[in-house]
Amino acid sequence: MPASPSTARAINDRLALRLLQQEGPLTASRLKQLTGLSRPTVADLVERLTDSGLITVVGESGEQRRGPNARVYGIVADRAHLAALDIRTEGVSVVVSDLLGDVLAAASVPIGGDTGTGPAVELAVALVERAAKEAGALGAAPPPELVRGWGRLHTVGVGAPGLIDPATGELRDSSGLPAWHRSLVAALQERLPEARVLVENETNLAALAEQRDGVARDRDTFVLLWLGHGTGAAVVLDGALRRGASGGTGEIGFLPVPGTTTLPSATDCEGGFHSLAGAVAVAALAAELGVAAEPEGHEPHAAALVRRAVAAGPDSPEATAFLDALADRLAIGAASVIAVLDPGCVVLGGEVGQAGGTVLAERVERRLVRMSPLPTEVRASTLGGRAVLRGALLTARDGAQDELFAPPPGR
Repeated sequence: MPASPSTARAINDRLALRLLQQEGPLTASRLKQLTGLSRPTVADLVERLTDSGLITVVGESGEQRRGPNARVYGIVADRAHLAALDIRTEGVSVVVSDLLGDVLAAASVPIGGDTGTGPAVELAVALVERAAKEAGALGAAPPPELVRGWGRLHTVGVGAPGLIDPATGELRDSSGLPAWHRSLVAALQERLPEARVLVENETNLAALAEQRDGVARDRDTFVLLWLGHGTGAAVVLDGALRRGASGGTGEIGFLPVPGTTTLPSATDCEGGFHSLAGAVAVAALAAELGVAAEPEGHEPHAAALVRRAVAAGPDSPEATAFLDALADRLAIGAASVIAVLDPGCVVLGGEVGQAGGTVLAERVERRLVRMSPLPTEVRASTLGGRAVLRGALLTARDGAQDELFAPPPGR
């Protein structure tokens, strides 16, 4: 069944906008070449998108002739602003960008474990408001002749640990996580009523970032093993993120594994893979084997220990023993995932995965060769902990574009 005229226009508009986003400013002639659309169709969509305030003339091409065909069109980046939050047990980080993803403001605030729910939520929301104001997303209301919401904070992407209900998109109760995590999402929506708030598991967002901008750009199927304060996994199969029936795909911290003194329960992941590869376990292993390090800046202690061991090189027996023992532990969790999914590629993510680099990744891969008949490449994240914010920003941008790139009513 052929598409209706309005559907065809919407498809063409989105195609043109995606190309302008990926390629940068283009002439109508170049849009015609890239889209394969007719000249009249391209002229119509350029007029629609210009009238809607999504694109504008940003210059002229270097061609000798002048006129409409030489105009260069680009996306109006400040048509909307986006925010991304990375919620951790110890604090919050935020970035605010324009519609093209260029970061305009960034900030973070630590939140101690003894901070009450109310004060913690206020600290986090105030951080977002300050960053948005700095970026110009919470300024004076636009003139009435402009499109409603012009230049305002349009969408907020939130990355949080724990389970996200796939039906409602809400953060579910999870053991061991601060109570302010769930309260924060509701507070953001209340204080930013014009913005849409999208919540996603932090590990899933990290996988999205690695797939778009990181070491998994060439992979349609892979598993990201998150190594941070806790452990988690994100599963991408045939280019699509898999969340599971209850949103719990990748809760590898609860995976029963050998080498622990107990078993995990429905409310506590102690005794699971978390007890082997979480930050506390990594620090304890380093102390046992004589590896010490001081974090740099806001670097987590576990990542600093791994970075120090990698830097020490093979001449340090303590560092070698530590990296070998850590690789043994990581291979147990990775082998379990590989046996079920056969992803062909495992990315060691989070700050610890980035700190370990190829040195740790190669160790894990060698162990997997012995443990599994399924060939699996192990790669180290290049984004590390920054992947959550990047993934949250990509999610916010995708969500905003779904609405902003829709055809104008009646066109």
